[in-house]
Amino acid sequence: MTGCACGPAEAGHGGGASSYGGPRLLDVFRDHGAAYRMSHPLSMEQARLLHDLESCRTPGRGGHLYVCPGCGHEQPMYNSCGNRHCPSCQSLAGARWLAERAERVLPIGHFHVVFTLPEELRPIALRNQKLVYDLLFDAAARTLNTLAADVLGAQLGSTIVLHTWTRELNYHPHVHCVVSAGGLALDGSRWVQPNDDYLFPAARMRALFRALILSPIGAAYDLGDLRLGGSASHLEDPVAFARMMRKLWKKKWVVHVEPPEGGARHVLGYLGRYLRRVAISDQRLVAYDDDGVTFRTRGDDQITLEPEELIRRFLLHTLPSGFRKVRHFGLYAPGNVNGRLETARDLVLEAGLDIDSLPRTGPLPASWVDLMIVLTGVHPLRCPKCHKAVMAPQPLPSSLPDDTQSRDTS
Repeated sequence: MTGCACGPAEAGHGGGASSYGGPRLLDVFRDHGAAYRMSHPLSMEQARLLHDLESCRTPGRGGHLYVCPGCGHEQPMYNSCGNRHCPSCQSLAGARWLAERAERVLPIGHFHVVFTLPEELRPIALRNQKLVYDLLFDAAARTLNTLAADVLGAQLGSTIVLHTWTRELNYHPHVHCVVSAGGLALDGSRWVQPNDDYLFPAARMRALFRALILSPIGAAYDLGDLRLGGSASHLEDPVAFARMMRKLWKKKWVVHVEPPEGGARHVLGYLGRYLRRVAISDQRLVAYDDDGVTFRTRGDDQITLEPEELIRRFLLHTLPSGFRKVRHFGLYAPGNVNGRLETARDLVLEAGLDIDSLPRTGPLPASWVDLMIVLTGVHPLRCPKCHKAVMAPQPLPSSLPDDTQSRDTS
C-alpha cells in the first residue's frame, strides 16, 4: 500500500526539528543512510526499511497540496512510507488498532507477564528470526494456557507482543503478555477468579517455558534447520552446541509477572504504549550532529552513538516480511471473539466483577481524516491560518519509481 499524506510537510536534513522541536530520527537515516548502505550488508527487509526511512514524508513520495478556499493558504503534505518500523508512521495505525480492540478486552484487571530469551540464544535468534520469534509466541501462549487449565481449570485471554530491543537498542528478544486476571471455566459454565496478586507458580512457568523453547531448538539443530553463521558460527560444532544446551537446561530463566491493575482502559493504555512501539522514537532524542546521536535510556541516563552505529542497532530490529508481532490467544483468539469471549463477558457482568466497561463504538471510519475527527474531535484539514474553511487537496507528483510505492506495513 502507498503511504498516506497524514502529516505536515517536513523539510530539511541534518539536525532538523520535528513538530515537538527536537532532533528527528528520519534525519539521521537521510544524512547517513547512503554511507551505511555502502559499508554494511543488508537483508532485503533492512534495505527496504532504510529506503523507506530516507524517503518518508519527503517531496519524492508525492502527496497533496492543500489549499484553503477561504484565505488561499497553501500547505503541502507529503506521503508517509507506511512502514511498520518507521517511528513517524505508527500513531494513526496505533489509534485505529486500539479503538478496534476496545470491544475485545474484558473489563477486569490484567496481569503483565514478560518472557525473556536467554542471552545464549540471541545469536541463534538473530540468524533464525522467524523460527525463534514464532517459538517465543508459541512457548509463552502454551505456558499460560497449560497452567491456566491445570491450576484454574479455565481458559484465560492473552495478547502477546514481541519486542527485540533494550533501551540502548541492543538485541534482546522478549515478549510482553497482557493476561486476563481470571478465565472462563473449561466447560463454559462459570467465571474462575484467581487470587488477586497471584497467577501461577513461578518455578512452573519458568520450567515449562524453558522446555517449550529448548526442545524445538534442539530438534531443529538435529535436523540441520538452524542457520548458524555470523555470531552463531561457534555453535556449528556439535560439542559446543551440546554444552550450551546443557547450560540452558540448568539455567533459571527470566519470567516476570506484575500483579493486575485497572480494567479495560488500563489495558488499552498499556497496549498503546507497547503494541505499535518501534525501537526508538523522536521523543527520546536529546541531540544530533554528524559526530553522534544522543538519546535517553532510563530515567536521566543518556547514551551517545555514532550515527552509523545507531542505524546498525535500529536495523537489528527489522522483522521478517509479513511477520505478525502482535497475537491473541485463549479467549482473545479470533476464533473465540463471538463465542467464548462473549460468554465470559456476560459471566463477569453477572458476577459483579466489571470494573471498567467501555462503550461499543461500532465500525470505525475508513479515511484517516474521518478517523482523526472521531478520535480527537478536531478536523485535521481545518485551515491553520484562518481557522474557518477546510483545505482542499490537489495532487503532488511523486518522483519515486513505481516499484518503491508498495511497502511491508503488516
